[in-house]
Amino acid sequence: MAQVKDLGTLLRSLEDRTSGEQVSVEAMLNAVGRRSYGPILLLLGFIALSPLTVIPGANWLVALIILLMAGQILFGKKYPWLPSRVLSFEFPRSALIQGIEIAEPYVSQIDRFLKPRLAILTEPPFVQLVALVCIGAALITFPLGLIPFGPLLPSLTVLLFGLALTARDGVVLILAGGALMGSLWLMLHLWERMFS
Repeated sequence: MAQVKDLGTLLRSLEDRTSGEQVSVEAMLNAVGRRSYGPILLLLGFIALSPLTVIPGANWLVALIILLMAGQILFGKKYPWLPSRVLSFEFPRSALIQGIEIAEPYVSQIDRFLKPRLAILTEPPFVQLVALVCIGAALITFPLGLIPFGPLLPSLTVLLFGLALTARDGVVLILAGGALMGSLWLMLHLWERMFS
């Protein structure tokens, strides 16, 4: 299996190493590698932005997995762990392939931008700050999941953090922080409109 180092290798791994009409969370994690947090966060961000989340409750499931992953990073757990009930959850593989096809025209442009820089930002203690921000993005997803396209910005935040950790690119990590600020602004704006 090719080591996941950017979005392109992640998508190729998902397409080549999954099969059947349904694809489980476990199969997707196995396709991208289950012993590194960067590719897993990248995968979760991609799932949250893809047609896979048209399944009712899928946004909240992905947010829950992000919470579990980020919590383990925060507390220094070396290798990721998920309960078997979460690993067995299945998505239609057709939606996964549709998401890959939608992403393909943009992948090379995104990957061309990635390179190791400000790599210190992707190592402890900064990686613990990344985990805290991912926890914040996941928590924001729960209320924003009630409105169309609401989880878009927090999902993009997690995708960017996954890219940053995978490519050791501190610049992308800073961009991810900006996406989270946009998510917070959106949530506060919606909150004001609902209760004013």
